[in-house]
Amino acid sequence: MAAGLLTSALCLLTSGCFRHEAPANVTIINGNEPESLDPHIVTGVSEMRLTKALFDGLTKLDPTNATPVPALAASWEISPDGRVYTFHLRTNAVWSTGEPITTEDVLWSWFRALSPATAGDYAGQLFYIKGAQDWYEGRLKDSDQVGIHALDARTLRVELNSPLAFFLELCSFPTLAIVPKQTIEKYGDRWLHARPLPTSGAFTLGAWRVNDKVRFLRNSRYWDAANTASEIIDVLPVGSPNTALNLYETGVADVVWDKDLVPTELMDVLIKRPDFHSFTYLGTYFYRFNVTKPPFNDPRVRRAFALATDKPRIINKLTKGAEIPATNFVPAGVANYTGAAGLPFDPDAARRELAAAGFPGGKGFPRVSYTFFSAAGGAKLHPKVGVELQQMWHDVLGVDVELRQIERKVFYSSQSRLDYDISTSSWIGDYNDANTFLDLFTSTSGNNRTGWKNARYDELVHRANNEVDSKKRAEIFCQAETILIAEEPPIVPLYFYAGFNYFDPNKIGGIWQNILDEHPMQFIYKKPVFKQ
Repeated sequence: MAAGLLTSALCLLTSGCFRHEAPANVTIINGNEPESLDPHIVTGVSEMRLTKALFDGLTKLDPTNATPVPALAASWEISPDGRVYTFHLRTNAVWSTGEPITTEDVLWSWFRALSPATAGDYAGQLFYIKGAQDWYEGRLKDSDQVGIHALDARTLRVELNSPLAFFLELCSFPTLAIVPKQTIEKYGDRWLHARPLPTSGAFTLGAWRVNDKVRFLRNSRYWDAANTASEIIDVLPVGSPNTALNLYETGVADVVWDKDLVPTELMDVLIKRPDFHSFTYLGTYFYRFNVTKPPFNDPRVRRAFALATDKPRIINKLTKGAEIPATNFVPAGVANYTGAAGLPFDPDAARRELAAAGFPGGKGFPRVSYTFFSAAGGAKLHPKVGVELQQMWHDVLGVDVELRQIERKVFYSSQSRLDYDISTSSWIGDYNDANTFLDLFTSTSGNNRTGWKNARYDELVHRANNEVDSKKRAEIFCQAETILIAEEPPIVPLYFYAGFNYFDPNKIGGIWQNILDEHPMQFIYKKPVFKQ
């Protein structure tokens, strides 16, 4: 970046050229501009980081190891059969505006997240609750028959369809966060503009200035406010790796999340520095097919494309990090699970599959496109992956695939509408369990976005989540994953992410690396500088 452009960028992002305001204790670069701060509708990791600072759930994830710990619920009991949870809310749990947080707030929030009118892609996270899916799909009209009941102002009883190994983790997820009923009912879709905005988390919303920053202010009424380490945290939306690195090197930013914000051409050098951190991470980069129309409604065509994909080539040429070629969809490191075997790179088998589908040597194959989104500031990984895939498919299959780049928000909307042929995708585990990956492609999942429905797959995922024996559960999940990535693949895994961020541990504290890349802002702080 030229010096003049860098100066302009610093002036804009810090807002110091235009406003007089207190400096932040910590400044974090978090990727693209957030699409929303509503925890019940966000889908991206970058947005979820922000909503977790504002809105608590009954539990939250421990920053050291990403396991569930008490949040708005101080404690709970689980019935002997594992189906009933009784939560006890904290007596000092209040909104940032001072009103008590009660079980009625929990009930209202969860039913809002579950409502089709909210249009949240993660509504299915609540389907594990008795009657919730029937209520969502209109088969059940009486909400009292859904297994969520306030026994009193501080006691909540939740009845599940079956024992669930990860329910406490779900209670920390943004979809199950507690949001302010009165404010949302008063302001509707503009409720996040209310001032003061009642929040249930460690911070209040000081400001959200589009393409500038989100400012978080310490919530003095938060139940755990004594352990909130910073008074002010600014989060900057920066999509360009070069800009992010420049802002970090010049001291404007203290922390940069994600490997996408590291210039690929400098990765080999930067990864050796003590302030650049790589760690095991539950995330998979993949591409998905729209299976609702030809030619990808034919599993043979989908298998042909999968078999024609050389995954190590993408890592060796493009990512240059610690990524691992994905032979399956569920990453290594997920608790109590070993992934199924997927389709290898096999050009001869790929050509046989395509010929069996009626396109020998690619003859007569229709023109299709590979869609990816453009990142603010020009991050280049997605188009580079597209170019490599385009070349592989041409060389192995004899087919021509167009590359289609669209704006990020439009991209996700197009995916949901199935307005694509093949599209880039990624998934980061929401909790440490195989279900967070395999549940995605059940017929009712809002994040499926392929049009693929397989009754056998749905039944296997359902059976696995009813199984209490962890070994048998893993075996059932493995059968489901085999259907997903080998028999009828609506997706093709490319590689497993390596977690990555950069900050100077001599200057910044309160960040611990963990398998879910969970770093609550509540604990992040700048260390004092001692002059000699």
